[in-house]
Amino acid sequence: MHRCFTNILTEEVAVTAAFYEELLGLKRQTSTDGFVLLADPDSPGLELGILNQTSDIVPVRAQRAPAGVILTFVVGNCDTVYERATAMKANIVEAPRELADGRRRMILRDPAGTFVDISSPVRETVKTA
Repeated sequence: MHRCFTNILTEEVAVTAAFYEELLGLKRQTSTDGFVLLADPDSPGLELGILNQTSDIVPVRAQRAPAGVILTFVVGNCDTVYERATAMKANIVEAPRELADGRRRMILRDPAGTFVDISSPVRETVKTA
């Protein structure tokens, strides 16, 4: 395998791309009218595509609202991203809270309606076999 990234399908490519740029600091690598490729500036292999959902390359069955998907980003500090999301007036579904598995997590929705999990480690967890 040479590469792997997720594409978010949306009617609002520019708005959705700007959301991830502002929320997570992702930078544009490629940009056309119907597609934007974003990457983390510190880890360029971590990429996210934003694709027009009615593009000719998107199968007709995939051109509707997302369902059954949660996109997860593990960051250094969930609360910092929460503050940024609040300032952006993002659609916050669940405020940050600590989970039993040692993560602090918040859930929000992006402009395309995709559920987004922003998590950060709080403590080391013991792995069992």
